[in-house]
Amino acid sequence: MTVLEELPVATGDRERRRTELARFLKACRARVTPEDVGLPPGLRRRTPGLRREEVAQLAGVGVTWYTWLEQGRPINASEQVLLAVARALRLDGTEREHLFRLAGTAPSPLAQPAPPELSPAIQVILDSLAPLPAAVSNTRFDVLSFNRPYRSLFGIERMRPAHGVFFNSLWCMLTAPKCCNPCENPEETLPRMVAVLRSAYGKHVGEPAWEAHVQQLSARSEVFRELWARQEVAPPKTLHRIFRHPELGVMRLNATYLTMPGVPECYIVVYVPESPYDRELVERLNSLPPGGWRHTCKP
Repeated sequence: MTVLEELPVATGDRERRRTELARFLKACRARVTPEDVGLPPGLRRRTPGLRREEVAQLAGVGVTWYTWLEQGRPINASEQVLLAVARALRLDGTEREHLFRLAGTAPSPLAQPAPPELSPAIQVILDSLAPLPAAVSNTRFDVLSFNRPYRSLFGIERMRPAHGVFFNSLWCMLTAPKCCNPCENPEETLPRMVAVLRSAYGKHVGEPAWEAHVQQLSARSEVFRELWARQEVAPPKTLHRIFRHPELGVMRLNATYLTMPGVPECYIVVYVPESPYDRELVERLNSLPPGGWRHTCKP
């Protein structure tokens, strides 16, 4: 097996991390029953959960090697072996990432946990924010959930359903023709959005989905190519947005980004009216049916 290099860490921190690894593996092993993994229950089990030799068997590793791993001994493990142990212990994405970190190994992009699913409570929060347009977006600007005024602001025809994604707001701003583009201040908005994308990209260099996303945007938009070449980075923060709706006209909103603990690289964006007049337009927006835009955002 290929042994991966440990992440750089001080000796004392490495020892504490191995102690935590031992505790974590024991706790995970204790909560998996033989029935969970298709093994006979057996007799005279002195401890709950699986035995060490059963985990080793399921993971396809030696009993001695797994015992050393669980004891926190100074051994290095390959990514493939750690993934096998994670499967044997039925770890979810967050637990799998924790295992890699405690083992001191940097997983490849394909070993990273999948993005967490949004709790149904998130939709309740978004709906309760109406009449303010609000949505959940990630740092790629994929829109994962939204409320009615947000849907009315962008239009139902603009949806691009794929893998649970409503549509990508940056993609729409870059590719929609001027006649059908809701953004009235792209010279201010686009540089900031691309800088946010560039900052997030630094954590995902080499990942196929991210590389394809950047390549597709580069192929479709000269503006994106120019902005991407600037190498600017920025965090998501309040951004002045000017929208033009086909029925309501121009409205000025401040996009405010709220972080979501437990949901990595995602945030709630809420569009707050700038003036009482804009507030009136937003309230009217909430009563409109979705639609009005002629252009559909497509990859």
